[in-house]
Amino acid sequence: MNTTAQKIIEHLNLAKHPEGGWYREIYRSAYMIPANGLPHYYGDARYVSTSIYYLLTGNEFSAFHRLKSDEIWHFYLGSPLQIHLIGENKTYTSVIMGNKLENNEHLQWVIQRNTWFAAGLMQPESYALIGCTVAPGFHFSDFELGKKDVLKKLFPAYKDIIDNFTH
Repeated sequence: MNTTAQKIIEHLNLAKHPEGGWYREIYRSAYMIPANGLPHYYGDARYVSTSIYYLLTGNEFSAFHRLKSDEIWHFYLGSPLQIHLIGENKTYTSVIMGNKLENNEHLQWVIQRNTWFAAGLMQPESYALIGCTVAPGFHFSDFELGKKDVLKKLFPAYKDIIDNFTH
């Protein structure tokens, strides 16, 4: 593991994330949205917003998953990373996050709800520290980790990407 990444993990007190990488929640709104103020697919109340630190290092990746809420990724430190997105219309796009604006890297990217997405480093010997903000706030019942065989049946045109970014 990259020594800078190890220092970040220790300094920010990050833990392993189920989708891959490292994380720690840093914000959970004090305010709740009642269930009757949310779309029916949430089922019960949610916090207005939540936020985490998220770190990838080496060959780690964020495996394909989707959320019931929009998620905003914010680039902080390290090397560029690529986000792979498959929308509800089955269209694939990718985005490079980083701080080299002259290379068309993005400092921030919004991932629409119900979009399958995964991410990996473009320079595996490095790391990337980002932040993720979810609104309405993240709840593990709103998180779906992709299953390789199911995703390949749904999106056969993207089977190579799915193979590379699922556990």
